[in-house]
This record gives sequence, structure tokens and C-alpha cells, in this order.
Amino acid sequence: MATSKWIKRLGVWGFFFFLCKGLAWLIVPVLLAKGVFSSMGD
Repeated sequence: MATSKWIKRLGVWGFFFFLCKGLAWLIVPVLLAKGVFSSMGD
């Protein structure tokens, strides 16, 4: 069945999407705490 290939492909992309999303939730607050974004506005 061709649909199983789509499900596997979707699962891989879903995994990477949530992996990046999870890393972003960890990295962004750290950068904000260090004042990286506030110094860029100067």
C-alpha cells in the first residue's frame, strides 16, 4: 500500500518538527535570559 509510505514519511517529518520545536522552547528562553535579543535592538 502506498499510504504506509506516506505515513512513515509524515512520521519522520513530524519527529523532526517536534524535535526542533522542543529545542526552540529550550533555547529561546536561555537566549532571552542572557539578553541576546535585547542587545540586537540597539
